[in-house]
Amino acid sequence: MQFTAIQIADLIEGKIEGDPNVAVSSFGKLEEATEGQLAFLANPKYEDFLYSTKASIIIVNNSLEVKEKITATLIRVPDAYSSFAVILTAYSKMAMANLMGIQQPVFISDTAKTGENIFIGAFSYLGNNVIIGNNVKIYPQVYLGDNVVIQDNSILYPGVKIHHDCIIGKNVSIHAGTVIGGDGFGFAPQTDGSFKKVPQIGNVIVEDNVEIGSNTTIDRATIGSTIIKAGAKLDNLIQIAHNVEVGNNTAIAAQSGISGSTKIGKNVMIGGQAGIVGHLQIADGTKINAQSGVGKSIKIPNTAVTGSPAFDYTHALRSQILSRNLPALEKRIKDLEQMVERLKNENVID
Repeated sequence: MQFTAIQIADLIEGKIEGDPNVAVSSFGKLEEATEGQLAFLANPKYEDFLYSTKASIIIVNNSLEVKEKITATLIRVPDAYSSFAVILTAYSKMAMANLMGIQQPVFISDTAKTGENIFIGAFSYLGNNVIIGNNVKIYPQVYLGDNVVIQDNSILYPGVKIHHDCIIGKNVSIHAGTVIGGDGFGFAPQTDGSFKKVPQIGNVIVEDNVEIGSNTTIDRATIGSTIIKAGAKLDNLIQIAHNVEVGNNTAIAAQSGISGSTKIGKNVMIGGQAGIVGHLQIADGTKINAQSGVGKSIKIPNTAVTGSPAFDYTHALRSQILSRNLPALEKRIKDLEQMVERLKNENVID
């Protein structure tokens, strides 16, 4: 597929500087791109490559001031990174447009219902009363348990497993190997030291416009629903426990774990390998630094925390500075002690 600078500029509402008819057929990193490729520049530290790249078209920010001659055609936009994402999304949709029909072998229950323009890959399983919306793409080896609902325009990549009664909204992407609706970790301690399993009879609800990375697990609720709200973005290798709620447009990085019944607010950002214990409330707009351990609720919106146990980010930075200065502070104290002792010996002070 080929696209001209005019077509790209129309798509992202950009302003062209250079040849409007130059065409590209693929994408490349700015520092590696060749003729006929589209690249972008969002991070100023890569600006030097702007003057040496072979890319035919480059998307740049409106604020960029060109310092040398450039052979490529530029398309200026308010946010180059976001605009490049728009182009990649459109390209992906075009590439997926050819995925249609039902491959064999598959199992589709007689009671399952499927919409229009769908794709179901080989070795997939659709249980009783499954409902598939329009334009859904189901890649090979996907398992959908009884009563699962997949709404319009959602994509399930290879090996996704969605257990019974779970509901997936519109425009949701779930990447390879993810398990949704497995049993929550519910065990009642017994007097003899053993554990009795607590049946998990709830479900998982994933609302619209959510993206879930590969090999993430989202446990079904004990009673009620584990909920991932609209616009949330989950990275690879995340554990979401039973009855957790993740708020609108919250982003969680890889290897994080959210324990049971914790409620995460909207627009929260959680760094990689962070851990949050159960039954907490995390306020809207909270920022949790990577590898932080959150052991109590965060009730003030837009709070930033770090460390384990996690505490206020700015206080943590001050503590780190003080800890690095401890050897020097120790030497100063010893010097002062020696000075005081000398003054005592000289009868200058009592």
